[in-house]
Amino acid sequence: MTDVLTSEQRKKNMSHILGKNTGPEIKLRKLLWSNNIRGYRIHYNLPGKPDIVFTKKKIAIFIDGCFWHKCPVDFQEPETRKEFWMKKINSNVERDQKNTRQLQDDNWTVMRFWEHDVRKNPAEIVKTIKETLNI
Repeated sequence: MTDVLTSEQRKKNMSHILGKNTGPEIKLRKLLWSNNIRGYRIHYNLPGKPDIVFTKKKIAIFIDGCFWHKCPVDFQEPETRKEFWMKKINSNVERDQKNTRQLQDDNWTVMRFWEHDVRKNPAEIVKTIKETLNI
């Protein structure tokens, strides 16, 4: 698929992508709140900077963007600057694995959800989180 934006438009769009408080993160936090799930911290200082952390239960939750973290379902390789982007994305995946291992070595339970699952399967995500929290 050819990029419909000019390189300047694409550069501007990419520079405005936020690293926290993304749409999927906010949606998941609203889902937790509406399901009376409380007691979490956001952007707690742990390896990988989890999006949601239940400190008392040592549970770290990440919401991974399908593009940035190479979702096996929705990921599409970029058409432009392919070598640059694939190097960046593959290093993101390696860093995710390293951070997950480090957290697990420190006795944290790590949960990772894809952004498309937050959109398409929110009830299933809430159910999984409740089961992990034993509530």
